[in-house]
Amino acid sequence: MTYHPTAISDDLNNLPKLPSWVTSGRAETLEIVAFQSGAALTVLDQLVSDQRHGVPIKLLANKLALSAATATSKLEGRLAWEADIRDAYHLSPPGEARGPDGDLLAFWREAARLRLTGREWQAGLKGLVGPEFETEIDGWLQSAANHSQSHGLLAGCVVVMRAVLQADDRAERVACVLSDIFLARALNWSTALPVSAGHLTKAMLRDLLGDGQGADLVVQRRIYGPSKRHSDWHGTWHSEWRCSKRWLPSSGQRDRMQPSHCFCLRMLSRPRLCCPQ
Repeated sequence: MTYHPTAISDDLNNLPKLPSWVTSGRAETLEIVAFQSGAALTVLDQLVSDQRHGVPIKLLANKLALSAATATSKLEGRLAWEADIRDAYHLSPPGEARGPDGDLLAFWREAARLRLTGREWQAGLKGLVGPEFETEIDGWLQSAANHSQSHGLLAGCVVVMRAVLQADDRAERVACVLSDIFLARALNWSTALPVSAGHLTKAMLRDLLGDGQGADLVVQRRIYGPSKRHSDWHGTWHSEWRCSKRWLPSSGQRDRMQPSHCFCLRMLSRPRLCCPQ
């Protein structure tokens, strides 16, 4: 078999990229957030949905699950470090309790694995969030979908988060996971990516209950920021490609690898961070 060297510049140029008007400047109004986030989510959707780009979805989802678990630990007042959460999940002996930190990461990893296609996806979601919310979930997601038609997808995320917090102001993880589920369903993804929780604070969620547009703008910005960064894989892969050249064993292997493969291997080289199982 003959292998043809992969031109790294060609691969990178073929990846969807964010336009400069999205990556530069600050979103000052809800309308600007809706406009710019639409462009960012379009690029992210292309990267996630098109297998030709080779995005390692399971690795990305597990990495985001760890970030979401760390963020929601702070929202819930435990302030666990990322390494502590990771170790609580991975190092607990089989059959023994993982503790609240390990259970939190298990929650987010299960959320990222939840299939959102088919007729039974609601049952899996209701099992994830618990019986206290199962009768309200469909209505919340439908309200978010209706609102997003005129105000944008991130406005729908805010609607579902506010609805959850009005029902229980201590249900931060449920609010964030339903925001991710709504976003994934709106984009027709088969699974969700945990992008909502990563940069939220308790004060931001508390302000949502005041129904002010200022709180809506702040939360949408915080969801939009990580989505924009995850859409910018062009720069991320270029960095991973350059780093991987230092430790890949042979030039022949380097020539046959695409940028997405290098990113995948670099992620795997970080112990216990985002194992796909």
